[in-house]
Amino acid sequence: MGSYIELNDTLQITTEQGFPKELILEAHLKKPFEAKDFEGRVFSFKDKPNMRIFHTSPTRCFLVHNINGKWLYWGHCLIIEQTIHADTKTTSGKFIITKIYTPEHQKAMSKYEVDEGKEYF
Repeated sequence: MGSYIELNDTLQITTEQGFPKELILEAHLKKPFEAKDFEGRVFSFKDKPNMRIFHTSPTRCFLVHNINGKWLYWGHCLIIEQTIHADTKTTSGKFIITKIYTPEHQKAMSKYEVDEGKEYF
């Protein structure tokens, strides 16, 4: 008996799961995005494997784009809604972007704050 629910401080999702298509690394490197560029926008994610609870607002989660198993850190988000789907053992929800890292900070996070083999750079 019992259940398994994971607690996460990182929203690490693929494009298919709902990572914002507007966040393009090449564009960010030319003219860095800022959180204010996304004010008033609510983003959705879906089909995150396993039943999990993300830290909810006002506590931040790290926002990470999973690209072919490599983690590209973008900044912070606030989870404003989440749903656990017991039938499919997945999690979905909504978030807002509250902080975008500078390209230098993004590179450092994506290199040093991930498990070995998941480094984007």
